[in-house]
Amino acid sequence: MTKSLSTRIFIGLFTGLIFGSIIQYFLADISFFSGTVVDIASGAGTMFVNMIMMLVVPLVFVSIVCGVCELKDLNSFGRLGGKTFGFYIINTIVAIFAALAVALLLAPGKGVDMSSNGGVEIVATELPNLVELIVGIVPNNPVAAFTSGNMLQVIFMALLLGGVIKSLGDTAKSAVSGFQVANKIMMKLISVVMQLAPIGVLALMLKLGATLEAAIFGSVLEYLVVILSLLLLWIFVVYPFAVSMFTPISAKEFREKTREQILFSLSTASSNATIPVTMRTLTEKLGVNRAVAGFGVPLGATMNMGGVSIYITIAIFFVANAFGAPIGMDQLPALLFSVFLLSVGAGGVPGGGMVMIGVLIHQMGLPVEAFAIVAALDRIIDMVLTSCNVVGDAAVLTIVDETEKRAEAKLVTA
Repeated sequence: MTKSLSTRIFIGLFTGLIFGSIIQYFLADISFFSGTVVDIASGAGTMFVNMIMMLVVPLVFVSIVCGVCELKDLNSFGRLGGKTFGFYIINTIVAIFAALAVALLLAPGKGVDMSSNGGVEIVATELPNLVELIVGIVPNNPVAAFTSGNMLQVIFMALLLGGVIKSLGDTAKSAVSGFQVANKIMMKLISVVMQLAPIGVLALMLKLGATLEAAIFGSVLEYLVVILSLLLLWIFVVYPFAVSMFTPISAKEFREKTREQILFSLSTASSNATIPVTMRTLTEKLGVNRAVAGFGVPLGATMNMGGVSIYITIAIFFVANAFGAPIGMDQLPALLFSVFLLSVGAGGVPGGGMVMIGVLIHQMGLPVEAFAIVAALDRIIDMVLTSCNVVGDAAVLTIVDETEKRAEAKLVTA
């Protein structure tokens, strides 16, 4: 096969979307296509995503342990952790303020009357408790943490184990070797599964094209365009420009090397499912140190939510304007702090950004009917915001890796 994997994924993505759209608009009356074919595609797509998700927890655990063990000393681990965490927080804050500026400038939803739309029940009614989020990082049952796929708890256990193994020095050489072999096995498994990605992506997009209703876009097109435009600007301009500013990698090169990652995340709409692809993009294409990628990627999939920040901010302004309750300047500080907490907490909540917007709608006293609009458009937005999240992970970690290389170079020359 001469075509690259990213090219085959690209072909699969658009082939599936086109064929799915043909089924919805021209073959809907033929049960074989609208029923059997769509069901088979749905099943195949689900199986593919499950195969990826099956590998995510062991991959994260093994790669982080390996990453910590391969650090020169534990002091560098503290520096790496603090730097990665800080950059992720800065990225989220910048995204929130950019979305706020756009929302205040364009006032999405102004002049639109959405009060006649039907309601959808909001499933969450409380802001995430930051203290509980931090306390929950330490698991009381390691087996439950693995089986539930709680990334923060898995990261904590991997960091703890990796640090202990590193502190034992030569005594734990065999353990280090064992984890290095396990890491090679996991990466090989990922390579094998990724060969099925074009088929899996085709199946996922066929299901989307066959079931997504185009009619819902008419009355809220401006809202959709604003969010998608800002997300795409972040993916193709802001992140590549930031990488070119702080690393030797040009913006064009960064865009080319993250293409496979973007296409995969578009089809799965899951940051966690994209972890293996992000890891491979960083280590094999962008030359990022395995220790930086192993620690930063799973952490980013959990808390680096630039795309979600943009989505929540624009959506809540649209809903408030469309339902005749515009947000006043006196409400902005509390709103921005809530968006920040919700963005960080979105990775651990089923439904992600959509549920978090529902929380804000409830907290701000807006009508429950507003949630119907968010739910109707969430499927298409979720695909692009996931791409924004994972490309943000790649950009931040590429910059972090460059700062680590420069710090090491200074130590060598000192």
